[in-house]
Amino acid sequence: MDEMPAKKEKAREIMQILEELYPQTPIPLQHQDAYTLLIAVLLSAQCTDERVNKISPLLFGRAQTPEAMVKLEVSDIEEIIKPCGLAPRKATAISQLSRIIIDRHEGRVPANFHDLEALPGVGHKTASVVMSQAFGVPAFPVDTHIHRLAFRWGLSSGKNVETTEADLKKLFPKEKWNSLHLQIIFFGRQYCPARGHNPYACPICSRFGRKALFDEFDQASQKKTSRQPKAKKEDQDPD
Repeated sequence: MDEMPAKKEKAREIMQILEELYPQTPIPLQHQDAYTLLIAVLLSAQCTDERVNKISPLLFGRAQTPEAMVKLEVSDIEEIIKPCGLAPRKATAISQLSRIIIDRHEGRVPANFHDLEALPGVGHKTASVVMSQAFGVPAFPVDTHIHRLAFRWGLSSGKNVETTEADLKKLFPKEKWNSLHLQIIFFGRQYCPARGHNPYACPICSRFGRKALFDEFDQASQKKTSRQPKAKKEDQDPD
């Protein structure tokens, strides 16, 4: 039996909920252009957007173009971005990709997946974010949050992020991909966290969550209740 029609209907209803909750989808990472967005997305690997938004202005205060960035020592870049984590690797990638953008792309961030993904430190997810948010090209960047929610909602098998991206692209209209990517991220942060999540209280999981999600929550709640110490008899008896 083909499950696609049922999944598409579920996806349509989920999209409607997300549209109602997040009619506007501002880009969470502060940036001025495609280059500063590329650098901000690279910095966001294993780092919160909030921290990136605190650190990136310090870096862009020193250099916000490829031409200015290559004039900085890698050690200087590393020192500035240290709070974002993975600083040695990120600093080297920032310096190298800036040089490549100057030498091979006339100082402009390439607006295609092939050349973006050829840049140091730029994987498919980063390229997808830049293509969608800087150039308006339909893409569906899948990070760990979107991967987790797509599985929770039964929209994908959860096998890997590549499978999740392909599944979501089949279920949602192409013209909605760019906004949906952000709406799902916003929803995950507000209603559907990785830990301490109550599926019964979640606007989407309560309707479309996998059965295992509720079973796990119920089991955890029962264990928590069983661990609570019983009241002493004298506490139970009235004076």
